[in-house]
Amino acid sequence: MSEHVFWAPQAWVNGRWERDVCLEVDARGHWAAITPGVTPAPTHATVLPGPVLPGLVNAHSHAFQRAFAGLAERRETEADDFWSWRDRMYGAALRITPAQMRAVAAQLYVELLQGGYTQVCEFHYLHHQEDGQPYADEATMVWALADAAQDAGMGLTLLPVLYERAGFQQSNLRPDQRRFAGTPDFIARLQATVQASGRPLLNAGVAIHSLRAASAASIDALLAHVGDAHMPIHIHVAEQMQEVRDCLAATGQRPIAHLAQRWSMDSRWQLVHATHTEAAEIEAVARSGAGIVICPSTEGNLGDGFADLPGWLAAGVPMALGSDSHVGRQWNEEIRWLEYGQRLRLQQRNVAAAQGHQPATAARLLEAAVHAGAAASGHANWGLQVGARADALVLDVQAPGLLGVPGSHLLDALVFATHPPAIRDVYVAGQHVIRQGQHPAQSAVAQHFEAAMRELWGT
Repeated sequence: MSEHVFWAPQAWVNGRWERDVCLEVDARGHWAAITPGVTPAPTHATVLPGPVLPGLVNAHSHAFQRAFAGLAERRETEADDFWSWRDRMYGAALRITPAQMRAVAAQLYVELLQGGYTQVCEFHYLHHQEDGQPYADEATMVWALADAAQDAGMGLTLLPVLYERAGFQQSNLRPDQRRFAGTPDFIARLQATVQASGRPLLNAGVAIHSLRAASAASIDALLAHVGDAHMPIHIHVAEQMQEVRDCLAATGQRPIAHLAQRWSMDSRWQLVHATHTEAAEIEAVARSGAGIVICPSTEGNLGDGFADLPGWLAAGVPMALGSDSHVGRQWNEEIRWLEYGQRLRLQQRNVAAAQGHQPATAARLLEAAVHAGAAASGHANWGLQVGARADALVLDVQAPGLLGVPGSHLLDALVFATHPPAIRDVYVAGQHVIRQGQHPAQSAVAQHFEAAMRELWGT
């Protein structure tokens, strides 16, 4: 039985725009029925004031780095790259408190909702107190994130991260990594604690920071805890060429080749970044059923390089999107960055489009992100389809980039010609969390965030 009924003049259903769409929500907050061609709108339906898109999964987030966004854009060393950025980022990681984490994450999650994300996968390794000692409640930082998501009305997949060493040839962490330490048992406990919480928009998986940061034996031990359980397993891999060189020196294989040969990956596995690859590695990932998570705005900000987008798409590997360090916080920006990077690299246009299959670049990348987001976040399905959680975005057709655009080109214009705000309303599990671009707690959340930023960085 339907708990609530919406009607939209236009909605993105099964990879295309449909008109006059009736969307029914059940008591669990999932789609019970989606029916195009319903005219007039049912008298008992809530008429949505614009075209409707699915909410997206943000498949890779470090929430605390929102407090650092924009603060590393000056050259302070002769060679400024990912590694020098990381050293400065640790300064934020070493000082943030649980209360500050909650304030920063709540601000971030409100911004992500406004940017069209309705679920976020939190790659969480900031486990301990500033001196590296565990909190009395070892899940203190986990609850700071979970409370922030609950405050915002954002769906959250918590991924506690196994992080035990500073590099392939090192057995311990650096002093400035002391808050990250975790054993396989500790990570498994955090995952179980979160999963048992009973919060309706909260679930959990596990993560391995990277091959350089966890030994094979510890990865084996964590996977033994996971067993056959249906939960996402995330790992940073092949983001930097230095990591590729270090992995070759330590194992004789490139990172993705080593992953595919050493462990039996399946659809639960999500390879974050996967920037530097060879064709055989892409083929190995495709055979395994694993997915990848690309974070274009962060990868551009850090100078990581360009992923082989045509190769991944041709192989049919699921591809989700993430905002990672949160220098960008709208999914249309991530898609635009992803496509434009490839255009610059290959000196072509509409690289992601598939002539004869899906000639619209934005549509192909949106569909990829929607479908891959389900596995990345531990959900059975995603998008505007029966059984999926009832998450939806209502576009503002009066936004400058969308004004007067033909209905068939709205998605193209949203991705390539529109800057925020262009999303009018956002629903999560059928609940109205963003109204006319605003969150009901936005003012209070912003005040707490500003106070946290002043505590962290001064005025």
